[in-house]
Amino acid sequence: MSVDLVLAGARGHGRWHLENIRRLQDKGIVRLAGICELTPLTAHELPEGLGTPEQSPDFGALLDSTGARIAVICTPIPTHTDLALTAAQKGVHLLLEKPPAPSYAEFRRMADGVAEAGIACQIGFQSLGSHAVAAIRRMLAEGTIGELVGIGGAGAWARPESYYRRAPWAGRRRLHGVDVIDGALTNPLAHAVATALALGGSTRAEDVTEVETELLRANDIESDDTSCVRVTTGQGHRVTVAATLCAEHPDEPYVVVHGSSGRITFWYKQDRVLLQRAGHGPEESEYGRTDLLENLVLHLTDGDDLLVTPEETGAFMKVVEAIRLAPDPAPLPAGAWHLLADEQRRVVPGVDGLVAAAADTLALYSELGAPWALPHGLRKEVST
Repeated sequence: MSVDLVLAGARGHGRWHLENIRRLQDKGIVRLAGICELTPLTAHELPEGLGTPEQSPDFGALLDSTGARIAVICTPIPTHTDLALTAAQKGVHLLLEKPPAPSYAEFRRMADGVAEAGIACQIGFQSLGSHAVAAIRRMLAEGTIGELVGIGGAGAWARPESYYRRAPWAGRRRLHGVDVIDGALTNPLAHAVATALALGGSTRAEDVTEVETELLRANDIESDDTSCVRVTTGQGHRVTVAATLCAEHPDEPYVVVHGSSGRITFWYKQDRVLLQRAGHGPEESEYGRTDLLENLVLHLTDGDDLLVTPEETGAFMKVVEAIRLAPDPAPLPAGAWHLLADEQRRVVPGVDGLVAAAADTLALYSELGAPWALPHGLRKEVST
């Protein structure tokens, strides 16, 4: 039997969820019973094959009227906790989009409430559904690249200036006194952070001992668009992730695992892995992926283990908290960026190489000699 669900937030990234729900509905495992949007979707906005789901701006009322067993929440970041708890109080299981919350306190309120209600909650880090994650962990356990030295992440993406005008909360650290924390590393390239932490087995909040941040911006926004973090873990290794939304030549983001006798590069959006080690030629592999909504359904119907529980994103949320507590991102000097008129986006010359170098060396921008980076001694350090 299919499981009825409600989607909260069906525009923007929610369109991806609509298509995925249609795919799973075609397989006969879910049925879209309702859509929660402030303005109802038009017939043109609703993909064919999804029927005529009930629509309402009242999430709680919609859960009641549809009797849905699952809710998919893809709404603005500051709304995640309250909507998740509304569902939890009604016994409705959750797929909650990343980042799960804008602060560690809100995350704990959500995670504790979900646990108390006894519902299943999956956090939407789709990259953690990749079968490559388990494969890389096995390689590390077997010593394929020797001892783990550290993990780097690199995300060189591009976003036009209009990206920050798509919603009132876009590019904001706070809105009307409420935390948003919509930065490069906490939202569009959050997967790089979460995946890097997961590969090294540092997923829970207590696995993080310190976070160093360097947050900058080329765009006229509050949040960071060019930033890096370095996490010190309880396992004794470091995780450095560098990101920009102002790349000269945007490319696929990746995570690189450094060992004493080799390295593993994981292009997490492609499920592609490159193994390089001493005494062997390079080996490239592609892996399958388990969809997180499908995994949630199978958890409820067949008892499958959930792949991304809230507690398994605690380390990521410690990084979000460090970014929240850090000084507001510093604007790059005018000479450090230029506008591509045909694409209406800002570009930071040389940033692509710096992002890659940070992932390669586990160093921060300032340590790599970026002329616009914060002086090393002024970066924010947060002990956790």
